[in-house]
Amino acid sequence: MHHNRNSRIEQVNEQILIVGVDIAKATHYACAVDDRGRELSKSWRIKQSRQDFEAFYTTLMKLVETHGKERVLVGFEPTGHYWMNLAEFLTDYDIPFVLVNPHHVKKSKELDDNLPSKNDRKDARLIAKNDHVWSLQYS
Repeated sequence: MHHNRNSRIEQVNEQILIVGVDIAKATHYACAVDDRGRELSKSWRIKQSRQDFEAFYTTLMKLVETHGKERVLVGFEPTGHYWMNLAEFLTDYDIPFVLVNPHHVKKSKELDDNLPSKNDRKDARLIAKNDHVWSLQYS
């Protein structure tokens, strides 16, 4: 049990570009951070389309190169069925992703800013920055 949890936690290190994605029906938002939670990009939009997923991949590869990272790890909440297209795309490109628990993200948000407002850009950043939610499950 502890071995699995430790291996999940250890997947986040200084060589990893961490990307949090707030999943929605038509438009997702993504934000990239390093292993310490420092933002490496502003949040950006990804429409639910193959063309935008390709652009997302290109952006990820540019961020990896710009910041000297070796790999990418993407995290998102499994919102309805809307996450499945992105998950399939990431799988096709061998990019690992983590399904984070929405309850944990919500509680982290309350601790982070204690504001009831929902903001997709802020949620993407929150998913990326809160490393304790990364250890919940991964694919």
